Amino acid sequence: MESTTTKLMSGNEAIAWGAYDYGVKVAAAYPGTPSTEILENIARFDDVYAEWAPNEKVALEVAIGACLGGVRTLASMKHVGLNVAADPFFTASYIGVNGGLVIISADDPGMHSSQNEQDNRHYALAAKVPMLEPADSQEAYEFIGLALKISEQYDTPVLLRVTTRVSHSKGLVERTAKRIEHLREPGFVKNPPKYVMVPNFARQRHDYVEQRMVRLHELSETTPINRIEWGRREVGIVTSGVAYQYAREARPLASFLKLGLTHPLPENLIRDFAEGVKKVFVVEELDPYLEDQIKALGIPVLGKERFPICGELSPEIVKQGLSGKKRKKPGSPPNVPPRPPALCPGCPHSASFYTMKKLKLNVMGDIGCYTLSVAPPLETMDSTLCMGASIGMAHGLDKALGPNPESRSVAVLGDSTFLHSGISSLMNIAYNRGTSTTVILDNRTTAMTGFQEHAATGRTLQGVETPEVDFEALGKALGIDSVRTVDPYEMKDLEKALKEEVEAPHSSLIIARRDCLLLKRGERKTPKTVDPDKCVGCNLCLLTGCPALSQTPDGKAQIDSVVCNGCPICQQICKLDAISDLA
Repeated sequence: MESTTTKLMSGNEAIAWGAYDYGVKVAAAYPGTPSTEILENIARFDDVYAEWAPNEKVALEVAIGACLGGVRTLASMKHVGLNVAADPFFTASYIGVNGGLVIISADDPGMHSSQNEQDNRHYALAAKVPMLEPADSQEAYEFIGLALKISEQYDTPVLLRVTTRVSHSKGLVERTAKRIEHLREPGFVKNPPKYVMVPNFARQRHDYVEQRMVRLHELSETTPINRIEWGRREVGIVTSGVAYQYAREARPLASFLKLGLTHPLPENLIRDFAEGVKKVFVVEELDPYLEDQIKALGIPVLGKERFPICGELSPEIVKQGLSGKKRKKPGSPPNVPPRPPALCPGCPHSASFYTMKKLKLNVMGDIGCYTLSVAPPLETMDSTLCMGASIGMAHGLDKALGPNPESRSVAVLGDSTFLHSGISSLMNIAYNRGTSTTVILDNRTTAMTGFQEHAATGRTLQGVETPEVDFEALGKALGIDSVRTVDPYEMKDLEKALKEEVEAPHSSLIIARRDCLLLKRGERKTPKTVDPDKCVGCNLCLLTGCPALSQTPDGKAQIDSVVCNGCPICQQICKLDAISDLA
């Protein structure tokens, strides 16, 4: 076998290969765009244990426990996932490591698939852990090895921050073919002053963390991933991550200070760079993280007054900012109709939300593909905050409004989201004698991020059969007064269940269970068709938002047989029997 292999990889694939080649033995995550593919690729390696955890907090705790056992470990998550994992993350900075520990935060500038646009660089600053930011797939691969080395050398977890463009863009990666095996003998050594964070021990460890930051500052001044690239001295650009690529394309002849270790920052290197150029720009996405710290050193720079604080950058945006020209607003291509995202043809969620809208319910929603029900024509979702928030919010709304007929509310979330962070909220309803109704849209997968397994599907990430969580038994064990299961395709049963439970003076759990159609791609049923002689153009069926349904020029419904999945939703809604199986 050759000593090196060059492959075209996305940043996420490169991180997975870096984890493998640099000796990671245990990896854990919860799926979330743009980080999902990291664990999916790591799971393909036979000699690495990889798992989907029910949420990011658990994933990080698994990785921390494994690293205390002396092996190299990795936990990955999207940016909002680090919010969930923040509790163990901050204290992990105190206890340090035994084997190396790298934590991936995949941020999402532009909010391609996220509910906010937070900048997780602030987490490294607050938790006092070193942070690396790769700018391409090659660095994503190499920085895993460097992160693990820093972790073990400085007794610290390391945050590796990527963004959507680094995670999903592809580039050539040269990798070492031979996997690094154990650098130390695995094993756990009892050490309460280091690992048991009672106040007395934690105070000592805080002192250690501050001393460690001094040593990490020294590292930041000498590491080759923080480097000056001298060009023309009229303009100097300080940048990191994918913003470096945009800036290089926009002004290739300028001088650059490229930062790969962005916490702590190399203060002396920054001063040397600023003294060597006439004008300093800071090019970074989202918050003025670098800009504020550089200005605090007394160095004048141009940053957010030239570059937007919201959304992604691009070479064009950076070029306009560097030139001082007023940025043009992006325009839509002419004569191209908008294509908002929609639920899939035949999605069982369509039946659920159509029925909720018919009953005029307040719907406290959650994170998942079903959030698309906020769009016309369903327009059913009334709130979406974060994973698992729907249940607590519905309970709070019911407590605020009391037994008011106008406050008919439900909490709606998916099966994976419920397992992620809904269980404790459901328990809270029972414990505090709430009367809220919770609806689990159980489509037997983590659909939105690409059909990952979870604790109720019966399979692990690595394909091993495992016990399934029984939602019905769990609801009863938590103390919910009424638990019932319905098939959302049986719309009369669904409507009856919703109406009865919302009006009942007790807590309830409705499990609307039907497999996601995309799990059964080879089992397409006979498409439906509309009899134009029976259709009167009432458009009730169009209110499902099904992509297979549309309107003819004379106002009647029609079904695209190529798109239709043969589900019975529109057929049940039609009051004139105008919809039937295509002959």
